[in-house]
Amino acid sequence: MSESATDEVQESVNASANATARVPSTPEGMAIAYGSLVIMALVPILIGAFRSVRHHKEQKESGEKPDTMTQKDAAMFPIIASCALFGLYVFFQLVSKDYINYLLTGYFFFLGILALTHLLSPVVSKLIPASVPNIPFHLLLVKGKAPQTEDLLNYEFTSHDLVCMGLCSGIGVWYLLKKHWIANNLLGFAFAVNGIELLHLNNVVTGCILLGGLFFYDIFWVFGTNVMVTVAKSFEAPIKLVFPQDLLEKGLDANNFAMLGLGDIVIPGIFIALLLRFDNSLKRKSNFYFNATFFAYFMGLVATILVMHLYRHAQPALLYLVPACLGTPLFLALIRGDIKTLFKYEDHPAEAEVVKEIKKLE
Repeated sequence: MSESATDEVQESVNASANATARVPSTPEGMAIAYGSLVIMALVPILIGAFRSVRHHKEQKESGEKPDTMTQKDAAMFPIIASCALFGLYVFFQLVSKDYINYLLTGYFFFLGILALTHLLSPVVSKLIPASVPNIPFHLLLVKGKAPQTEDLLNYEFTSHDLVCMGLCSGIGVWYLLKKHWIANNLLGFAFAVNGIELLHLNNVVTGCILLGGLFFYDIFWVFGTNVMVTVAKSFEAPIKLVFPQDLLEKGLDANNFAMLGLGDIVIPGIFIALLLRFDNSLKRKSNFYFNATFFAYFMGLVATILVMHLYRHAQPALLYLVPACLGTPLFLALIRGDIKTLFKYEDHPAEAEVVKEIKKLE
């Protein structure tokens, strides 16, 4: 959900009564902010989608059991998300938001460091001089005795990863102490890329169920109530990307922000990543469906911003993004004769066949 319009309306009400009110948005500042948000939304999807292809290949080669969302999970997700959202809203009404945000800040501080480390480790490792040894480590914590054991922790890393974690911890501390918008965006960017890379939809049907459910979820909680806007404005955590509209006037100390929730990036992003893996399965040396849907997402995001700016009201971004991201590939697949192939495609068909056999036996 994008909410800068709500902030602008609130600012216009408070400006005359508050001498320290934020600098009003200028056309130039708004153009820079909105353009930056669009770029910051597109880049994680682009990076995360291609990383998901690599992650998918690694899973197949290693025989690792994938964690994929089932159709039941997809159907239940909007309900679970609604309960969590309303729960946070009640908490913010009953308990001081400062106490809740202290807890959430600490939680996302550690998660953000891990996400940023996972994202930047390949880059940092190449920059570290060859004279610095790259020593492998393996943390393993198991439950029970052999041969019946269960892995509770199984994590491999290197000394280069530890160097990267040290650098990322600095960014985490910066966010923890200053809550600066740049630090927020770095952590949010890492969350978005990791989410798109690691959260896999096994097939298009599951994606349609998930996006369809969240389409109505977003509309209800934005237009039907003030719950989502209230939670988003009270929630101090790097779960949204922000960019100041008064950057030209106040520089890096700007504080009049346009924002875009990570859900509006990750949810369509995991579906677009699925289409990239589908393109690869066709072996046509073309990412046709990925490219078309990626462009449709861009147009949907632009439509969200234009409507928000026109009506000066927070918009449920999925209202525009879901039809764009679902309608485009389905329509093109129908025209190109790929509709059956698209719906039959599964990331992990072997696992799907096992599930079907188990159901038959039951």
